[in-house]
Amino acid sequence: MTVSFDPEFETKSVVEGHVRESLSPSRLRMPRGGRRAAALALVGFLLLAGVVARLTMASVEAPPAPPPPVPVVVARADKADLPIRLFGLGTVTPITTVSVKTQVSGRVVKVAFDEGQSVKEGDLLIEIDPRPYRYALEQAEGQLMRDQALLKNAQLDLERYSRLGKENFISKQQRDTQDSLVHQYLGAVKVDEAQVQNARLNLEYCSIRAPISGRIGLRLVDLGNYVQPSDSNGLVVLTQLQPITVVFPIAEDHLPKVTPQLTEGRRLSASAFDRSGTRLLAEGDLSAIDNQVDPTTGTVKFKATFDNRDLSLFPNQFVKVRLLVSTIRDAVVVPAAAVQYGPKGPFAFVVSSESTAKATRLELGPADGDNVSVTSGLTAGDLAVVAGADRLRDGVKVRAEAK
Repeated sequence: MTVSFDPEFETKSVVEGHVRESLSPSRLRMPRGGRRAAALALVGFLLLAGVVARLTMASVEAPPAPPPPVPVVVARADKADLPIRLFGLGTVTPITTVSVKTQVSGRVVKVAFDEGQSVKEGDLLIEIDPRPYRYALEQAEGQLMRDQALLKNAQLDLERYSRLGKENFISKQQRDTQDSLVHQYLGAVKVDEAQVQNARLNLEYCSIRAPISGRIGLRLVDLGNYVQPSDSNGLVVLTQLQPITVVFPIAEDHLPKVTPQLTEGRRLSASAFDRSGTRLLAEGDLSAIDNQVDPTTGTVKFKATFDNRDLSLFPNQFVKVRLLVSTIRDAVVVPAAAVQYGPKGPFAFVVSSESTAKATRLELGPADGDNVSVTSGLTAGDLAVVAGADRLRDGVKVRAEAK
């Protein structure tokens, strides 16, 4: 059973009841002062009942107020050139690292470098006592002079024997024996010349010079140490710092993007950043790609070369490398925060000229940092919601603020 409420009927009933009660014989017999007070009370009650009835009817008949617009932050889709980059964590690797060793035995009589010093190719590093090798050179030169004199005398005798042989004053056997002796001395002179060259080379090895330009590390021997070629540690380590390379892995899926360009001789620029990826250290170029894929990681080693003029790259330093592969011209670009993901794929809320939000499906292209390219769904100039999208649905009024 349904009970309905009629405010006019209830108010009218209340009023009629009070009127009947006020007109009853008992009321009519009240004194004049009492009747006046009752009349005033009746009028006040009627006024109060009218106000209550009006307020009740207004609350029943008034429509609900529309919800306020949702505040959102929007960003404009723009046309821009979008760089396609690959990223990798790499290790700074010197092009050349040399462990300098001695080629002769002897005592160190001079150390001509400071630890950490930058040197040029050919600079003197260490000197070994040259006296034994100087004496050996003099001995070899003396032996050479002796054998050269014997050779000259044997050659003169051969000329005499040749003239006498033509006149049959000596036998052919004597002439042949002398010819053999000349050749023996020729061989002896050759040996002596080689010994002289070897002695000179050993004397040159006493002055150990920088084989490359680079920076010297901590020295491994001190003045007065006896060194020999069999020492495993060497004398000092010399590292080339300019130029220098960075080796970094890239997923094998990106090889088709890079290999054809490198084969054609195109320049692919590489940027080296610190480990946090915020500070640029050096600019260089991709120089080589390894010839095989690492089966455990599915990556290929890339090598980039940097001039390293300010020595910001140091051997075995970890850096982040950004490799520029290509650039998409006039791409529609929006902040990545504008892209939402639903059951049907990526979409974005676009704010119309009437300040209403509309969910628009997107087809995404490559991304770069905080920006992503859109191949379908947005055009340049569209306003996409980048903050506050969680409270939106199609047709909702919004209050947009530019990012």
